[in-house]
Amino acid sequence: MDRPVSPAPGRWPRPPAALPHARLDEPPDGARVTVAGLVLVRQRPGTAKGVVFVTLEDETGVANVIVWAKTFQRFRRAVIAGRLLRVTGRLQREAGVAHVIAETVEDISPLLDRLTAPG
Repeated sequence: MDRPVSPAPGRWPRPPAALPHARLDEPPDGARVTVAGLVLVRQRPGTAKGVVFVTLEDETGVANVIVWAKTFQRFRRAVIAGRLLRVTGRLQREAGVAHVIAETVEDISPLLDRLTAPG
């Protein structure tokens, strides 16, 4: 199976291609990016006014995702039940930490079944 060609230095995969989490420091603040990974943590603090915080992990590291209440309502099932998610949104940096502000959330958990498929 052919591996995708890495983009030139200084460029990043544009949506819908997923950006490896280790490269979240490359796109400029406010860039539209897509990340994908296993859901490690979902947090919905009572004081967060409906905001859900999701931590995704890929083979290169973790990505912090913020899902505002309005977006959560649109993608509720994926945010709650997904084990493997693809999230597209705007990159936000604050105090040296990168967050993806979710615009779309897709449950791609069925792809996990391919990991154990023969061949």
